[in-house]
Amino acid sequence: MIDKLRRAFRRLRLGTRLALGLGALSLVVFTVVGAALTTYMRDYLTNQLDDQLGLAQIAQSKSIAETGTLQGKKYYRWYYAVYDVSGRVPELRSPEENGDLPPDIAPLTSLAGKQAADGTEVLRSAHLAGTGGYRLRACAVKPGVVLVSAAPTDGIDATMRRLIGFQVVAFAVALAVLVEFGRRMLRRGLNPLSDMAHTAHGIASHDLTESAARLPIRAGERGGGPEVEELRTAFNTMLEHIDDSLAVRAEAEQRLRRFVADASHELRTPLMSVRGYADLFQYAAANALEERDRHLARLRAEAARMGVLLDDLLLLARLDAAEVDAPLRLREADLVGLAEEASAAFRAGHPDRPLSVTSPQDPLVLRMDPHRIRQVLDNLLTNAAVHTPAGTPVSVEVARQRNTAVVRIEDAGPGIPPADREKVFDRFYRVDKARTRDRGGSGLGLSVARSLAHAHGGTVTLDSRPGSALFTVTLPLPLPG
Repeated sequence: MIDKLRRAFRRLRLGTRLALGLGALSLVVFTVVGAALTTYMRDYLTNQLDDQLGLAQIAQSKSIAETGTLQGKKYYRWYYAVYDVSGRVPELRSPEENGDLPPDIAPLTSLAGKQAADGTEVLRSAHLAGTGGYRLRACAVKPGVVLVSAAPTDGIDATMRRLIGFQVVAFAVALAVLVEFGRRMLRRGLNPLSDMAHTAHGIASHDLTESAARLPIRAGERGGGPEVEELRTAFNTMLEHIDDSLAVRAEAEQRLRRFVADASHELRTPLMSVRGYADLFQYAAANALEERDRHLARLRAEAARMGVLLDDLLLLARLDAAEVDAPLRLREADLVGLAEEASAAFRAGHPDRPLSVTSPQDPLVLRMDPHRIRQVLDNLLTNAAVHTPAGTPVSVEVARQRNTAVVRIEDAGPGIPPADREKVFDRFYRVDKARTRDRGGSGLGLSVARSLAHAHGGTVTLDSRPGSALFTVTLPLPLPG
């Protein structure tokens, strides 16, 4: 039975459970207050009856001392007994009237003996057989004589029954009102939590496996106090983060699909060329021997191009998992010397493009992988050559800025459109979609450059405007000492 009640209680809504808990607490408080009030009232009425007994016995004691018998005014349903206590056992004097003594006088006799032994007035509550509850008081009239009076307590009992009945009704009504009012107030206060629960159910029913999954729902119910406001703010912030994560995931999935498609397309082109030149080589070897060397050279060129593409893809994959297989071989090297070597190679490969180099006279030594940093510089210089018209000036500047080494590579070409500036570092992305792959490259150069710079703890940034495209490479310098 108790388990069923527990299960039923757990199935109740939070507001109802809180209201019932408030009601239970209120019931305990009402019980304690009612018991204290009842006890206080009974003691108050009993003390009043004791005082009334004492006042009555003062006059009665005077009458007994003067006449030897109880005379004068007597109260209705009160009992009186006079005892001689000179001996060991109290002796009852004959009453003035038969109605002065109750049918059961044993409690009165016992109280007279108690008074004689203690020498002071004695009060006691007793139940007299055949009559009911009484309040007894014994006092000394004179030495050796004791008066015992008994006043009925049924009036006090009736008053207490009425008081308890009134308390039960009043507390029951107050408890019912408190529970209902508390339930309504708690329900209103918990409405924001219900709204958040509804929002959570909406999220649970939302299909988050879709690539374009979004969470348009939010908890908008106001009120509930500062704590609920903080919870709602945190809840909505969490939903914003989930929404952003879903958007990032969808973008990542889209980029992955695009990457796979672009990589497949990029690899398909040299593979088709290799197959075609292999067929031509086979034909030339059988029928035109003078063409064999030319087709063999083309085969080697396409194979080399495919090898470069695969090397770049492998490098990017290893950089993405740098904590597992770091592709860097770090050592102390001079960045100024690397920049001059890259510039010299650029001049040799592109004699039609003016190149200016600005660098400090002192070496700029960092801890880096010289081969990979040289690859970064070569990729940026090649990008300037591929995406600008012939004769476009290019400049290289190496400098120290606080705790970083900076390499700036700038060309005076047409610049990069604003819509493409955020995407130029994406893999296989080309600003000029119509450019052939023979001239435009694979679209991995800038992505490789940025990834290598990040692997060294640096950055590659772009600042472009019409008539200029500036790529800035920053690398951390070793701390002094």
